[in-house]
Amino acid sequence: MNTNDIRINLPASKSMSNRWLMINHLMGSHFRIAKFSSSGDTRLLRRLLQQLEERKSDVYYCNNAGSVARFMMPLLAITSGHHILTGDDRLCQRPMAPLIDALRQMGLRVVCNGEEGFLPVSIEGGVPVRRTVQVDPVLSSQFVSSLLLVAPRLPEGISLTMTQRPTSRPYIEMTADVLRQAGIEVRRSSNGRTYYVSPFEGKPQSAAITIERDWTAASYFYTMALLRPDLRIRLLGLQLDSCQGDSAADRFFAMLGVRSTEVRSPYRSAGRSITVQGGGERQKTVQFNCLDCPDLVPTFAVAAAAAGVRTVLRGVSNIALKESDRMVAITTELRRMGASVEAGGEEMTIHPATLAPTEPVHTYGDHRIAMAFAPLRLLHPDLVIESPEVVDKSFPEFWDEMAKVEQCLR
Repeated sequence: MNTNDIRINLPASKSMSNRWLMINHLMGSHFRIAKFSSSGDTRLLRRLLQQLEERKSDVYYCNNAGSVARFMMPLLAITSGHHILTGDDRLCQRPMAPLIDALRQMGLRVVCNGEEGFLPVSIEGGVPVRRTVQVDPVLSSQFVSSLLLVAPRLPEGISLTMTQRPTSRPYIEMTADVLRQAGIEVRRSSNGRTYYVSPFEGKPQSAAITIERDWTAASYFYTMALLRPDLRIRLLGLQLDSCQGDSAADRFFAMLGVRSTEVRSPYRSAGRSITVQGGGERQKTVQFNCLDCPDLVPTFAVAAAAAGVRTVLRGVSNIALKESDRMVAITTELRRMGASVEAGGEEMTIHPATLAPTEPVHTYGDHRIAMAFAPLRLLHPDLVIESPEVVDKSFPEFWDEMAKVEQCLR
Protein backbone atom coordinates (compact mmCIF):
# COMPACT_ATOMS: atom_id res chain seq x y z
CA MET A 1 0.00 0.00 0.00
CA ASN A 2 1.44 3.38 -1.02
CA THR A 3 0.12 5.72 1.64
CA ASN A 4 1.54 8.77 -0.12
CA ASP A 5 -1.12 8.55 -2.81
CA ILE A 6 -4.21 9.48 -0.79
CA ARG A 7 -4.96 12.88 -2.28
CA ILE A 8 -8.22 14.48 -1.24
CA ASN A 9 -9.97 17.14 -3.30
CA LEU A 10 -11.70 19.53 -0.94
CA PRO A 11 -14.48 21.87 -2.05
CA ALA A 12 -13.93 25.60 -2.15
CA SER A 13 -14.90 27.32 1.09
CA LYS A 14 -18.67 27.61 1.35
CA SER A 15 -18.41 30.64 3.62
CA MET A 16 -16.10 32.54 1.27
CA SER A 17 -18.08 31.51 -1.81
CA ASN A 18 -21.34 32.83 -0.41
CA ARG A 19 -19.76 36.13 0.60
CA TRP A 20 -18.30 36.64 -2.86
CA LEU A 21 -21.63 35.74 -4.46
CA MET A 22 -23.28 38.50 -2.44
CA ILE A 23 -20.55 41.03 -3.23
CA ASN A 24 -20.62 40.18 -6.93
CA HIS A 25 -24.39 40.62 -7.04
CA LEU A 26 -24.26 43.96 -5.24
CA MET A 27 -21.30 45.25 -7.27
CA GLY A 28 -22.59 44.29 -10.70
CA SER A 29 -20.65 41.04 -11.29
CA HIS A 30 -17.32 42.77 -11.79
CA PHE A 31 -15.26 40.07 -10.11
CA ARG A 32 -14.03 36.91 -11.80
CA ILE A 33 -14.36 34.05 -9.33
CA ALA A 34 -12.11 31.11 -10.18
CA LYS A 35 -14.17 28.41 -8.50
CA PHE A 36 -17.20 28.55 -6.26
CA SER A 37 -18.10 25.93 -3.68
CA SER A 38 -20.09 22.98 -5.04
CA SER A 39 -22.18 22.91 -1.86
CA GLY A 40 -25.95 22.86 -1.93
CA ASP A 41 -26.04 26.10 0.07
CA THR A 42 -23.93 27.94 -2.50
CA ARG A 43 -25.98 26.57 -5.39
CA LEU A 44 -29.12 27.69 -3.55
CA LEU A 45 -27.82 31.22 -2.98
CA ARG A 46 -26.90 31.53 -6.66
CA ARG A 47 -30.43 30.50 -7.65
CA LEU A 48 -32.03 32.98 -5.25
CA LEU A 49 -29.84 35.84 -6.44
CA GLN A 50 -30.75 35.00 -10.02
CA GLN A 51 -34.42 34.88 -9.00
CA LEU A 52 -34.06 38.35 -7.50
CA GLU A 53 -32.49 39.67 -10.68
CA GLU A 54 -35.23 38.18 -12.88
CA ARG A 55 -38.13 38.95 -10.48
CA LYS A 56 -40.03 35.83 -11.52
CA SER A 57 -41.38 35.19 -8.01
CA ASP A 58 -41.49 37.16 -4.78
CA VAL A 59 -41.18 34.04 -2.57
CA TYR A 60 -37.59 33.18 -1.67
CA TYR A 61 -37.42 29.66 -0.27
CA CYS A 62 -34.19 28.88 1.59
CA ASN A 63 -34.70 25.18 2.37
CA ASN A 64 -32.72 24.53 5.59
CA ALA A 65 -29.94 27.04 4.88
CA GLY A 66 -29.66 29.46 7.77
CA SER A 67 -26.74 31.40 6.30
CA VAL A 68 -28.56 31.83 2.98
CA ALA A 69 -31.69 33.13 4.71
CA ARG A 70 -29.68 35.54 6.84
CA PHE A 71 -27.73 36.85 3.85
CA MET A 72 -30.87 37.26 1.77
CA MET A 73 -32.92 39.11 4.39
CA PRO A 74 -30.98 42.44 4.40
CA LEU A 75 -30.54 42.23 0.62
CA LEU A 76 -34.31 41.93 0.11
CA ALA A 77 -34.90 44.67 2.68
CA ILE A 78 -32.92 47.19 0.57
CA THR A 79 -34.31 45.96 -2.78
CA SER A 80 -37.53 47.62 -3.91
CA GLY A 81 -40.64 45.48 -4.04
CA HIS A 82 -42.56 42.99 -1.90
CA HIS A 83 -40.70 39.85 -0.86
CA ILE A 84 -41.43 36.78 1.24
CA LEU A 85 -38.52 34.92 2.83
CA THR A 86 -39.14 31.42 4.16
CA GLY A 87 -37.77 27.89 4.39
CA ASP A 88 -38.47 24.40 5.69
CA ASP A 89 -39.84 23.63 9.16
CA ARG A 90 -36.41 23.48 10.81
CA LEU A 91 -35.29 26.79 9.30
CA CYS A 92 -38.49 28.43 10.55
CA GLN A 93 -37.48 27.34 14.07
CA ARG A 94 -34.02 28.91 13.89
CA PRO A 95 -33.49 32.37 15.44
CA MET A 96 -33.73 35.46 13.27
CA ALA A 97 -34.86 38.04 15.84
CA PRO A 98 -31.55 39.93 16.20
CA LEU A 99 -31.36 40.47 12.44
CA ILE A 100 -35.02 41.42 12.14
CA ASP A 101 -34.61 43.87 15.01
CA ALA A 102 -31.50 45.41 13.41
CA LEU A 103 -33.28 45.98 10.10
CA ARG A 104 -36.20 47.59 11.91
CA GLN A 105 -33.78 49.87 13.78
CA MET A 106 -32.65 51.09 10.37
CA GLY A 107 -36.23 51.90 9.40
CA LEU A 108 -36.69 48.92 7.08
CA ARG A 109 -39.97 47.00 6.98
CA VAL A 110 -39.85 43.36 8.04
CA VAL A 111 -43.02 41.65 9.29
CA CYS A 112 -43.08 38.16 10.81
CA ASN A 113 -45.90 36.14 9.28
CA GLY A 114 -45.98 33.68 12.18
CA GLU A 115 -44.16 33.72 15.49
CA GLU A 116 -42.24 36.93 16.16
CA GLY A 117 -38.52 36.60 15.52
CA PHE A 118 -38.76 33.69 13.10
CA LEU A 119 -39.37 32.98 9.43
CA PRO A 120 -41.44 33.32 7.36
CA VAL A 121 -41.24 37.10 7.00
CA SER A 122 -42.73 39.62 4.60
CA ILE A 123 -40.40 42.40 3.50
CA GLU A 124 -41.13 45.72 1.79
CA GLY A 125 -37.86 46.77 0.22
CA GLY A 126 -36.77 50.33 0.73
CA VAL A 127 -34.04 52.75 1.74
CA PRO A 128 -32.83 52.76 5.37
CA VAL A 129 -33.36 55.98 7.29
CA ARG A 130 -30.61 55.29 9.84
CA ARG A 131 -27.06 54.01 9.33
CA THR A 132 -26.34 53.31 13.00
CA VAL A 133 -27.46 49.94 14.28
CA GLN A 134 -26.86 47.63 17.24
CA VAL A 135 -26.83 43.85 16.83
CA ASP A 136 -26.75 41.00 19.32
CA PRO A 137 -24.35 38.46 17.73
CA VAL A 138 -24.43 35.75 20.43
CA LEU A 139 -26.65 33.33 18.51
CA SER A 140 -24.95 33.81 15.16
CA SER A 141 -22.18 35.91 13.62
CA GLN A 142 -24.18 35.79 10.39
CA PHE A 143 -26.43 38.57 11.70
CA VAL A 144 -23.41 40.87 11.59
CA SER A 145 -21.93 39.56 8.33
CA SER A 146 -25.20 39.89 6.42
CA LEU A 147 -25.53 43.57 7.33
CA LEU A 148 -21.89 44.33 6.55
CA LEU A 149 -22.25 42.75 3.12
CA VAL A 150 -25.07 45.05 2.00
CA ALA A 151 -23.55 48.16 3.63
CA PRO A 152 -21.63 49.35 0.53
CA ARG A 153 -24.96 49.83 -1.27
CA LEU A 154 -26.53 51.88 1.53
CA PRO A 155 -26.55 55.67 0.95
CA GLU A 156 -24.47 56.33 4.08
CA GLY A 157 -22.91 52.91 4.65
CA ILE A 158 -23.29 51.47 8.13
CA SER A 159 -22.05 51.86 11.68
CA LEU A 160 -22.70 48.52 13.36
CA THR A 161 -22.09 47.90 17.05
CA MET A 162 -22.16 44.43 18.57
CA THR A 163 -23.84 44.43 21.97
CA GLN A 164 -22.06 41.26 23.16
CA ARG A 165 -19.09 39.06 22.29
CA PRO A 166 -19.93 37.34 19.00
CA THR A 167 -20.00 33.68 18.19
CA SER A 168 -17.63 32.75 15.33
CA ARG A 169 -15.79 36.08 15.28
CA PRO A 170 -13.36 34.91 12.54
CA TYR A 171 -16.27 34.76 10.10
CA ILE A 172 -17.08 38.41 10.72
CA GLU A 173 -13.44 39.21 10.01
CA MET A 174 -13.67 37.09 6.86
CA THR A 175 -16.59 39.28 5.74
CA ALA A 176 -14.57 42.41 6.41
CA ASP A 177 -11.62 41.01 4.46
CA VAL A 178 -13.81 40.15 1.47
CA LEU A 179 -15.23 43.68 1.47
CA ARG A 180 -11.73 45.17 1.55
CA GLN A 181 -10.64 42.94 -1.35
CA ALA A 182 -13.62 44.30 -3.26
CA GLY A 183 -12.38 47.85 -2.70
CA ILE A 184 -14.73 48.75 0.16
CA GLU A 185 -13.49 50.79 3.12
CA VAL A 186 -14.02 48.85 6.36
CA ARG A 187 -12.82 50.03 9.76
CA ARG A 188 -13.14 48.53 13.23
CA SER A 189 -13.18 50.44 16.51
CA SER A 190 -10.28 50.05 18.92
CA ASN A 191 -12.40 47.94 21.27
CA GLY A 192 -13.44 45.66 18.41
CA ARG A 193 -17.17 46.17 18.98
CA THR A 194 -18.07 48.51 16.10
CA TYR A 195 -17.61 48.13 12.36
CA TYR A 196 -17.81 51.07 9.97
CA VAL A 197 -18.42 50.34 6.29
CA SER A 198 -18.41 53.19 3.81
CA PRO A 199 -20.76 53.36 0.84
CA PHE A 200 -19.15 52.47 -2.45
CA GLU A 201 -19.13 55.14 -5.09
CA GLY A 202 -18.04 54.69 -8.66
CA LYS A 203 -17.30 51.48 -10.54
CA PRO A 204 -15.51 48.55 -8.90
CA GLN A 205 -12.25 47.48 -10.43
CA SER A 206 -12.49 44.06 -12.05
CA ALA A 207 -10.33 41.46 -10.35
CA ALA A 208 -9.76 37.71 -10.34
CA ILE A 209 -10.63 36.11 -7.01
CA THR A 210 -9.38 32.75 -5.76
CA ILE A 211 -11.43 31.10 -3.03
CA GLU A 212 -9.66 28.99 -0.42
CA ARG A 213 -10.48 25.31 0.07
CA ASP A 214 -12.88 24.57 2.90
CA TRP A 215 -11.43 23.92 6.36
CA THR A 216 -14.64 22.49 7.80
CA ALA A 217 -14.60 19.85 5.07
CA ALA A 218 -10.94 19.16 5.86
CA SER A 219 -11.69 18.43 9.51
CA TYR A 220 -13.28 15.06 8.73
CA PHE A 221 -10.06 13.85 7.13
CA TYR A 222 -8.13 14.92 10.21
CA THR A 223 -10.31 12.46 12.14
CA MET A 224 -9.45 9.77 9.57
CA ALA A 225 -5.74 10.47 10.04
CA LEU A 226 -6.23 10.22 13.81
CA LEU A 227 -7.99 6.87 13.59
CA ARG A 228 -5.57 5.37 11.05
CA PRO A 229 -2.06 6.67 11.78
CA ASP A 230 -0.67 4.29 9.13
CA LEU A 231 -2.16 6.57 6.48
CA ARG A 232 -0.90 9.89 5.17
CA ILE A 233 -3.62 12.06 3.72
CA ARG A 234 -2.88 15.05 1.51
CA LEU A 235 -5.55 17.74 1.50
CA LEU A 236 -5.08 19.46 -1.83
CA GLY A 237 -5.24 23.24 -1.95
CA LEU A 238 -5.60 23.71 1.81
CA GLN A 239 -3.42 26.26 3.60
CA LEU A 240 -2.55 26.77 7.27
CA ASP A 241 -2.56 30.60 7.17
CA SER A 242 -6.29 30.78 6.54
CA CYS A 243 -8.89 33.37 7.45
CA GLN A 244 -11.40 30.58 8.05
CA GLY A 245 -12.30 30.09 11.70
CA ASP A 246 -12.46 26.33 11.25
CA SER A 247 -8.72 26.20 10.57
CA ALA A 248 -8.80 25.69 14.35
CA ALA A 249 -9.07 22.00 13.46
CA ASP A 250 -5.28 21.99 13.04
CA ARG A 251 -4.73 23.14 16.64
CA PHE A 252 -7.25 20.72 18.12
CA PHE A 253 -5.98 17.64 16.31
CA ALA A 254 -2.36 18.52 17.13
CA MET A 255 -3.29 17.84 20.78
CA LEU A 256 -4.43 14.38 19.67
CA GLY A 257 -1.16 13.66 17.91
CA VAL A 258 -2.09 14.53 14.32
CA ARG A 259 0.74 16.34 12.54
CA SER A 260 0.09 18.86 9.78
CA THR A 261 2.74 19.64 7.18
CA GLU A 262 2.18 22.29 4.53
CA VAL A 263 3.66 21.31 1.18
CA ARG A 264 3.79 22.61 -2.35
CA SER A 265 1.53 20.40 -4.41
CA PRO A 266 2.91 19.09 -7.72
CA TYR A 267 -0.48 19.96 -9.21
CA ARG A 268 -0.50 23.56 -10.35
CA SER A 269 -4.25 23.91 -9.90
CA ALA A 270 -4.03 22.90 -6.24
CA GLY A 271 -1.16 25.16 -5.15
CA ARG A 272 -0.37 24.61 -1.50
CA SER A 273 -1.57 21.50 0.30
CA ILE A 274 -1.46 20.05 3.79
CA THR A 275 -0.42 16.49 4.61
CA VAL A 276 -1.88 15.08 7.83
CA GLN A 277 -0.82 11.96 9.70
CA GLY A 278 -1.68 10.65 13.15
CA GLY A 279 0.43 8.70 15.59
CA GLY A 280 2.03 11.57 17.49
CA GLU A 281 1.91 12.11 21.23
CA ARG A 282 -1.56 12.77 22.62
CA GLN A 283 -2.38 14.96 25.57
CA LYS A 284 -4.03 13.13 28.47
CA THR A 285 -6.74 15.77 28.69
CA VAL A 286 -7.76 18.15 25.93
CA GLN A 287 -9.56 21.42 26.54
CA PHE A 288 -10.72 23.55 23.64
CA ASN A 289 -12.93 26.62 23.29
CA CYS A 290 -15.23 26.20 20.28
CA LEU A 291 -16.91 29.61 20.45
CA ASP A 292 -15.21 30.70 17.23
CA CYS A 293 -15.66 27.35 15.44
CA PRO A 294 -19.01 25.80 16.48
CA ASP A 295 -19.36 23.79 13.25
CA LEU A 296 -16.36 21.73 14.37
CA VAL A 297 -17.98 20.54 17.61
CA PRO A 298 -19.42 17.33 16.05
CA THR A 299 -16.01 16.53 14.52
CA PHE A 300 -14.14 17.16 17.76
CA ALA A 301 -16.59 15.20 19.91
CA VAL A 302 -16.52 12.10 17.71
CA ALA A 303 -12.74 12.25 17.31
CA ALA A 304 -12.21 12.57 21.07
CA ALA A 305 -14.58 9.71 21.82
CA ALA A 306 -12.92 7.45 19.24
CA ALA A 307 -9.45 8.34 20.54
CA GLY A 308 -10.44 7.68 24.14
CA VAL A 309 -9.08 11.03 25.31
CA ARG A 310 -10.88 13.01 27.98
CA THR A 311 -11.93 16.19 26.21
CA VAL A 312 -13.72 19.30 27.41
CA LEU A 313 -15.29 21.41 24.66
CA ARG A 314 -16.40 24.87 25.72
CA GLY A 315 -18.50 27.55 24.03
CA VAL A 316 -20.90 24.99 22.57
CA SER A 317 -24.34 26.25 23.63
CA ASN A 318 -25.43 27.55 20.23
CA ILE A 319 -24.92 24.21 18.45
CA ALA A 320 -28.48 23.38 19.52
CA LEU A 321 -29.64 26.03 17.01
CA LYS A 322 -28.04 24.58 13.88
CA GLU A 323 -29.54 22.41 11.11
CA SER A 324 -30.37 20.01 13.92
CA ASP A 325 -30.07 20.25 17.67
CA ARG A 326 -26.47 19.11 17.50
CA MET A 327 -26.14 18.89 21.27
CA VAL A 328 -28.84 16.23 21.28
CA ALA A 329 -27.62 14.55 18.09
CA ILE A 330 -23.99 14.21 19.23
CA THR A 331 -24.71 13.02 22.76
CA THR A 332 -27.43 10.60 21.68
CA GLU A 333 -25.41 8.92 18.95
CA LEU A 334 -22.19 8.71 20.97
CA ARG A 335 -23.98 7.24 23.98
CA ARG A 336 -25.59 4.64 21.76
CA MET A 337 -22.05 3.58 20.86
CA GLY A 338 -21.00 3.30 24.50
CA ALA A 339 -19.39 6.70 24.96
CA SER A 340 -19.58 8.62 28.21
CA VAL A 341 -20.65 12.18 27.44
CA GLU A 342 -21.78 15.02 29.67
CA ALA A 343 -23.39 18.02 28.02
CA GLY A 344 -25.15 21.10 29.22
CA GLY A 345 -24.90 24.86 29.05
CA GLU A 346 -21.59 25.96 27.56
CA GLU A 347 -19.69 22.68 27.94
CA MET A 348 -19.51 19.17 26.58
CA THR A 349 -17.19 16.63 28.21
CA ILE A 350 -16.22 13.34 26.58
CA HIS A 351 -14.78 10.75 28.97
CA PRO A 352 -12.53 7.86 27.88
CA ALA A 353 -14.51 4.83 26.75
CA THR A 354 -14.38 2.18 24.06
CA LEU A 355 -16.81 2.78 21.21
CA ALA A 356 -18.78 -0.20 19.95
CA PRO A 357 -21.11 1.04 17.22
CA THR A 358 -23.60 -1.64 16.26
CA GLU A 359 -26.60 0.38 15.08
CA PRO A 360 -26.96 2.82 12.19
CA VAL A 361 -26.03 6.44 12.94
CA HIS A 362 -29.04 8.76 12.80
CA THR A 363 -28.04 11.98 11.02
CA TYR A 364 -31.06 14.12 11.96
CA GLY A 365 -31.10 15.64 8.47
CA ASP A 366 -27.77 17.30 9.31
CA HIS A 367 -24.73 17.16 7.02
CA ARG A 368 -22.28 17.87 9.85
CA ILE A 369 -23.53 14.92 11.91
CA ALA A 370 -23.22 12.55 8.94
CA MET A 371 -19.66 13.59 8.11
CA ALA A 372 -18.50 13.76 11.72
CA PHE A 373 -19.44 10.12 12.35
CA ALA A 374 -18.43 8.80 8.93
CA PRO A 375 -14.70 8.37 9.77
CA LEU A 376 -15.65 5.69 12.30
CA ARG A 377 -16.17 3.45 9.27
CA LEU A 378 -12.39 3.17 9.01
CA LEU A 379 -12.46 1.15 12.23
CA HIS A 380 -15.96 -0.29 11.84
CA PRO A 381 -16.50 -0.91 8.09
CA ASP A 382 -20.06 -2.17 8.58
CA LEU A 383 -21.21 1.03 10.27
CA VAL A 384 -24.20 2.52 8.43
CA ILE A 385 -24.69 6.28 8.16
CA GLU A 386 -28.37 6.95 7.57
CA SER A 387 -29.48 9.48 4.93
CA PRO A 388 -25.98 9.86 3.46
CA GLU A 389 -27.30 12.30 0.87
CA VAL A 390 -27.49 15.08 3.50
CA VAL A 391 -23.81 15.86 2.81
CA ASP A 392 -24.89 17.64 -0.38
CA LYS A 393 -25.55 20.74 1.72
CA SER A 394 -21.83 21.47 2.13
CA PHE A 395 -19.70 18.71 0.55
CA PRO A 396 -21.47 16.78 -2.25
CA GLU A 397 -18.31 14.82 -3.13
CA PHE A 398 -17.63 13.71 0.45
CA TRP A 399 -18.39 10.01 0.00
CA ASP A 400 -16.30 9.79 -3.17
CA GLU A 401 -13.34 11.43 -1.41
CA MET A 402 -13.72 9.25 1.67
CA ALA A 403 -13.79 6.18 -0.59
CA LYS A 404 -10.20 6.99 -1.57
CA VAL A 405 -9.18 6.50 2.05
CA GLU A 406 -11.28 3.35 2.50
CA GLN A 407 -9.81 1.77 -0.64
CA CYS A 408 -6.31 2.04 0.85
CA LEU A 409 -7.43 -0.19 3.73
CA ARG A 410 -8.72 -3.04 1.61
